[in-house]
Amino acid sequence: MSSPAAVSIDKLAHRYGDRLAVRNLTLTVPVGEIFALLGPNGSGKTTLFRVLSTLLPAQQGQVFVFGHDLSVAPVKAQAQMGVVFQSPGIDRKLTVNENLRHHGRLYGLGGETLRTRCGDMLDRLGLAERARDYVETLSGGLRRRVELAQAMLHQPRMLLMDEPSTGLDPGARSDVWHYLEQIRQEDGVTVVLTTHLLDEAERADRIGIMHNGELVALDAPATLQASVGGDAITIKTTAPKQLCSAISQQFDCDVSVVDGTVRLEQPQGHEWVPRLVESFGQEIDAITIGKPTLEDVFIDRTGHQFWKDNGDSN
Repeated sequence: MSSPAAVSIDKLAHRYGDRLAVRNLTLTVPVGEIFALLGPNGSGKTTLFRVLSTLLPAQQGQVFVFGHDLSVAPVKAQAQMGVVFQSPGIDRKLTVNENLRHHGRLYGLGGETLRTRCGDMLDRLGLAERARDYVETLSGGLRRRVELAQAMLHQPRMLLMDEPSTGLDPGARSDVWHYLEQIRQEDGVTVVLTTHLLDEAERADRIGIMHNGELVALDAPATLQASVGGDAITIKTTAPKQLCSAISQQFDCDVSVVDGTVRLEQPQGHEWVPRLVESFGQEIDAITIGKPTLEDVFIDRTGHQFWKDNGDSN
């Protein structure tokens, strides 16, 4: 028999009162993949993270981590996971080394094994010279490295991260991703992360795009972008519905209004710009064109802009 997937989710649903935060979600993440759950606030990705990390029990459906059912054997699954939360999970009043040693003991490590593991992780993440520094004196990027060292101390098979780049500058973000790619390549570690950053999601092997608790797209970033079907043309106007109808009638093409702007997708989009301006120049305030992005994929699948506020952070 083949080995189980790193993550296998079947018809997961989770509710907060009358609101359904995750809806009938089915998903498989194979071993050794860097997988990103992408979505704006309120999409359901944080709830899914909490279920995967065993902070919340699955209300409906089944969730397996390396074949361990989270509802039956959560401790066995926890032993296979290292978790880095969005909010800092290290003690600011302890040194780097003290944080690692205390965390290691929670996983049953001690003696020479713990000392060796701490030393290895400090070296690997470039923290050896900061081992005796108090965490409160470190930059945001260095603190995130400490959290990574802590999460990987017990040598888990999967690293689960919630918004890994929150609060980090571009250099620190690049360091984090260099490490994620390293542990995947050298150690075969599966990485599952949540993010609301489009450019960050593009670095994953596959992306699951979430909206209103549902998985609306799932594939490699390039494949998703290619699925949009042409260049994205966006038009700002004071009368979007009227202009949308007029363009559709004149050019017999699919046009839509997305959050107050007129959008259409066409191959060779640059050839469409002069046609549109010539025909509707008086109605057009601004027109832009670009190759499909992950935001265009989100709009194509949901009919809404990615950054439209949904009102909560689940």
